[in-house]
Parts: sequence; C-alpha cells; structure tokens
Amino acid sequence: MATVQYYGTGRRKSAVARVRLVPGTGKIVINKRNFVDYIPSPATRLDVLQPLNLTNTATSYDVIVNVSGGGKSGQAGAIRHGISRALLQVNPDFRKLLKKAGMLTRDPRVKERKKYGLKKARRAPQYSKR
Repeated sequence: MATVQYYGTGRRKSAVARVRLVPGTGKIVINKRNFVDYIPSPATRLDVLQPLNLTNTATSYDVIVNVSGGGKSGQAGAIRHGISRALLQVNPDFRKLLKKAGMLTRDPRVKERKKYGLKKARRAPQYSKR
C-alpha cells in the first residue's frame, strides 16, 4: 500500500536538504541517524523544529531527511527550509503563517570568495613599515 509523502528541498549556505514528510508519530531521521545524535545542540534542534511547532504538526508527521554540504548550522537551516516547503504541500493554508515567520525565504548569505592579493575575501596582509 502506497502511503502519501510530501517532499521539500531546502538550502542554506552550501548545504542542501531533501526532506520527506510521511504521516506518523513525529520521529525525525537525518542521514539514517537519530535527530538528537545528528544535531547535538539544543538551540539548533529548536531551529529545525520551528516550522512543525508553528503549524502544530510536530506529532502528525515523521520527517526523513538527506542533507549534504556545509556545517551543522547550515544543514539545520536547510532542513528547516525543506520542512517548511514540504508543509506547504500538506496544507497550502500554512503559507501565510510560515511566510510571516520568514521560513519560506531562502537565506541568500553565502561565503564571499577570496580575492587575489588578500589573505581572505577582504582581509589585507598585515602592513609592515620596515
């Protein structure tokens, strides 16, 4: 029997998360690992759960995520974005709520490229008088 699934892709910095919502009990699996094991920081975990808590769907769906690229914080932002997009497929009425909270907008901030003659993107070499 085929169960209904909702998909969403989230991005943040260089992280990309493919999120799948399946009707269930609220279990979250990231890269075939437990949610708490994959994201150890409680503050970052709250960030990921924000769209589910906002729409009161935290216990109605199991979340299955494949995420790659970036660090833990960027991946958490990508997962949050992906969950928000998947929730729109569940119920289009969530758009107003999620949009107001700023969860549907992809954060455009990415690392600036390094320029030649500089140590980093903008960091000039240390000046020495002699």
